[in-house]
Amino acid sequence: MTDTQPAAPEEQQAKPPAEESFGQRFMRELTSGSILVTILSVVLALFIGAILIAASDPEVQEPAKYFFSRPGDTLSAAWDSVSSAYSALFTGSIIDINEYTVGRALRPLAETATNAAPLIAAGLGVALAFRAGLFNIGAEGQIILGAILAGYVGFGMHLPTGLHLIVGVLAGIVGGAIWGGIVGVLKARTGAHEVIVTIMLNYVARFFIAYLLTTAAFQRPGASNPVSPIVDESAQLTRFFDDSRLHLGFVLVLLAAFGVWWLLERSTMGFEFRAVGANPNAARTAGMSVSRTYIWVMLLAGGLAGLAGVMQVLGTERYLTAGISAGIGFDAITVALLGRASPWGTVAAGLLFGALRAGGVPMQAGTGTPIDIILVIQSLIVLFIAAPPLVRAIFRVPVRSAGQPVAGLQRGWGA
Repeated sequence: MTDTQPAAPEEQQAKPPAEESFGQRFMRELTSGSILVTILSVVLALFIGAILIAASDPEVQEPAKYFFSRPGDTLSAAWDSVSSAYSALFTGSIIDINEYTVGRALRPLAETATNAAPLIAAGLGVALAFRAGLFNIGAEGQIILGAILAGYVGFGMHLPTGLHLIVGVLAGIVGGAIWGGIVGVLKARTGAHEVIVTIMLNYVARFFIAYLLTTAAFQRPGASNPVSPIVDESAQLTRFFDDSRLHLGFVLVLLAAFGVWWLLERSTMGFEFRAVGANPNAARTAGMSVSRTYIWVMLLAGGLAGLAGVMQVLGTERYLTAGISAGIGFDAITVALLGRASPWGTVAAGLLFGALRAGGVPMQAGTGTPIDIILVIQSLIVLFIAAPPLVRAIFRVPVRSAGQPVAGLQRGWGA
């Protein structure tokens, strides 16, 4: 027997957890959740990249021959090599403090934004499909189709200023949406796996543009190389500065990110996307049309990737080539993964990868560091993002307790 009185029924009932504010949730994620793991993954990739930079530098290799007699020489040379390489990377991607005007000093940041814009657009397309449980590996082909249609409108049709640009942008979005919609229809109607279909469509798109650039309708008159005419000035995305390639597409991609956020978080269609991504069987039982969701999500994902193609042909390059996609579709998968399939996370990841692209060339030119190390760093980031237990073990980050779900990836990946 005990003297303890049983608790009142009201007291026995568990109090509902108080709803976290945005700041509280952000701090919890920052200190113990996926955001911390993401940041640590980048840090770890940069650390390993530093080791590779030092190991590939001949000025470090020379003192390394007598490392055990004078280790300070090797460590000093390694520090100089790594610090100069990363300093050049920063200078080439963020700000060049050696310039005399603010505009020229910030030109690297504009180049970062220019590189980031198509990455973000295509990354949003990949991330949106991920949220619905689909692996959209076909952003590369969707970018190409978007670029083909936008480019043809740009140089093949001569419309009034303003209307020409609008039609070109819409044509590119439609081109990507059609290419993505094919995947959605095949997935919904026949059950064809989207990974296989998208990979095959990438090849089709690559050879399709190579063929088109040999035809009279697409090849530049008088040119022996497979390049198209330059798009009309009325169809070009306006550049903000004379000595920079930064164009209106960066603003469009930020609006697209807001639109994807609104779609996922504030609309019924976005709720269906997330429900199907979490559990298609449960969504079907609840009365949702899984097939229709697959079609719609791939149409939208393809349209976003097509927007990336628009930026390439109407903003950055301004003419079509067989390599107009520049591998952006494959990097977009990494961007979406790093951004954990959230719209604003994809924006941040796109800016990071845009900075790596913008700063890689100055780093190689200024220090002789192989630009391939940038690709290694990008790959390592993906590797560590895909293996959160490894990152947690290295940095001794506590495992998230049960009952603290993180909005983000629904299937396939988990922190």
